[in-house]
Amino acid sequence: MFDLVIKEVRLLSSDDIVDIAIKDGVIEKIGQIDEPCQQLIQGERRLLLPPYVESHIHLDTALTSGKPAVNHSGELFEGIQLWNQYRQTMTYEDVVNRALEVIKTMAAQGVLYMRSMVDTSDPELTALRALLDVKETVSSFMTLQLVGFPQNGLSSKEGKEQLKQAIELGVDGISAVPHLEATREKGIQSVETCYQLALEHDCFVHIFCDEIDDGQSRFLEVVADFAIETGLKERVTVSHINAMSYYEEAYVRKLMGLLQASKINVVTAPLISTAMQGRLDSWPKGRGMTRVKDLHQAGITVAVAHDDFLSPFYPLGTGSLLSAGHLLLHLAHMTGADDFDAVLNMITTKPASVLELKGYGIKERNEANLILVSATNAHDLLRRQPVAEVVISKGEMLAETTRPQTVFYSNLNQVREEVEQ
Repeated sequence: MFDLVIKEVRLLSSDDIVDIAIKDGVIEKIGQIDEPCQQLIQGERRLLLPPYVESHIHLDTALTSGKPAVNHSGELFEGIQLWNQYRQTMTYEDVVNRALEVIKTMAAQGVLYMRSMVDTSDPELTALRALLDVKETVSSFMTLQLVGFPQNGLSSKEGKEQLKQAIELGVDGISAVPHLEATREKGIQSVETCYQLALEHDCFVHIFCDEIDDGQSRFLEVVADFAIETGLKERVTVSHINAMSYYEEAYVRKLMGLLQASKINVVTAPLISTAMQGRLDSWPKGRGMTRVKDLHQAGITVAVAHDDFLSPFYPLGTGSLLSAGHLLLHLAHMTGADDFDAVLNMITTKPASVLELKGYGIKERNEANLILVSATNAHDLLRRQPVAEVVISKGEMLAETTRPQTVFYSNLNQVREEVEQ
């Protein structure tokens, strides 16, 4: 007997309507299923998807918007200043409570895999200690990866020592922020230090790279070159690379070849980038986004992330990856026939690759992590952004959201008859 059967669901990979059988937390069978089961869900020809994957979020800064003050300029550097102030009074319990609230919100929307950055500039590493415990707490239903993120730089002795301590405490990956170092030389040094530590401790690398409206900020080439030299390649990810939108075409052509050879991944965050970038541009202002369409067409793995969530850097956010994907469609001019599937992949299969997830996807013998949503295809899903109605984690029902229904009280037939007369 199966533990759970979902009847009549639609898969993106096929036009067929199929049933899904789950046993012992695993997808046991896909097809027509008539065997008995302990629990039955009527799929009603809704779309069945693997869970959404959040590849770049800040759980330590989430839900702190307006504390200790509002970011009046909306700019990155004021956000950093406010965060450094808040961090002075931050407690372990505070971080745990905020992180769990965000995780609950996003899990209910179908996000069951998450990579969170954790600022390691705090000498006490309070946020990291809290999030390591949160990671264990939510492990029954969510995979949470933690990245040691030296917000205040890695070129200093303190920055390097605190990142080393974060590695000893158990982060999964490490980062650098080369464009915020004092000089280009120190930026390169920070990247090299990050790679050295990653090799020594078998960590993946996830670098904040060129998140600035400056066409002279060119650390992406440094990151890609080190990825080739060290052999880390697919284990390296860069986030943002906004400066790429200002590069000349001749340089971009050279850079694309380097990126293809390096096999590094790119994460873009449309919500925060469009709010933060381009503020100092004269008109016409920059779009604030890296060249996602060009990167995608070059065969480079691109993932879309939500990033900040009600923080000093971004006073908005609902946790919906569909909202981030929907915005990207507009900003990247990705409204062609094939673009909707491509962008949906950027919040599912592509970030799953970035996070190096095993057994991800709707296949027999894979772990049963699934979401059921009222949509017919990728275009419909990204256009309307409906919430996931059923979320299943490891074969168990995790969350259920009642489908919204509208009652329309006007008699349209009567109106139509009056118009025709």
